[in-house]
Amino acid sequence: MSRSALWREPSVLPGFAPSLTATLLWLGLLVVAPLAVMVATAAGLGWSGFWTLVLRPRVLGDLQVSVFTALAASAIDAIFGFIIAWVLARYRFPGRRLVDALIDLPFALPTAVAGIALAALYAPHGPIGAVLAPFGITIAYTRAGIVVALMFVGLPFIIRTLEPVIAELETEQEEAAEMLGASPATSFMQVLLPPLLPALLTGFALALARGLGEYGSVIFIAGNKPMVSEILPLLIVTELEQFDFPGAVAIATLMLSASFLLLIAVNLLQAWVRRQNGE
Repeated sequence: MSRSALWREPSVLPGFAPSLTATLLWLGLLVVAPLAVMVATAAGLGWSGFWTLVLRPRVLGDLQVSVFTALAASAIDAIFGFIIAWVLARYRFPGRRLVDALIDLPFALPTAVAGIALAALYAPHGPIGAVLAPFGITIAYTRAGIVVALMFVGLPFIIRTLEPVIAELETEQEEAAEMLGASPATSFMQVLLPPLLPALLTGFALALARGLGEYGSVIFIAGNKPMVSEILPLLIVTELEQFDFPGAVAIATLMLSASFLLLIAVNLLQAWVRRQNGE
């Protein structure tokens, strides 16, 4: 095979060079340029100035809230998302198409609308909040409310990542394990989980990345109390409202770095999935 053949694949587009140019130009204008300006602005603060801004007690407290709630929501979504993905991939039942459509609702619904709906539902006098209140359980305006909002926006990432992988699994191995006397728990841990684990971890990482940057669905149900129930994206908005642009840029750069590391992890996990599948 010639060198030129390695670079050219059959395509309906006019050619490799124009397509690549359009791709790089579009990504450069929409993604790279704004982020580069933000990083350059943060670089102008100097290392000492940057770390002074991001190591403030309020920033560290809000960072802890954001990371803790995003991790908790992603872990819960991983458990129940696995179950939902398994049901959708393995079973046919009345209303399955409706359930499948509801999975994508968080993608289409404005996050502010979701936040208002969740706050009304879990408020102390809401339909669910009123039931939980006599037991001393408060969801809205606490960290638990943040977790609920992040569970709402992160669930589709788990399900849509797992569902096609579950659908492609052959049932012969499960049947063989059952015939050999393996218990359901053993079959799950040794037969089902290994091929599904890469996809599960990928979905978890995507849900975590979304949770760290979520804003609209959280601020209405969170208490927004600094260092207790305030998330970093809200702190960025607060800094901008107070015209503290260096502080907002420093925090945004910190979040950008965290998101970038998560995306690298997602890409590594996806490469692992492809190797596991022999692609």
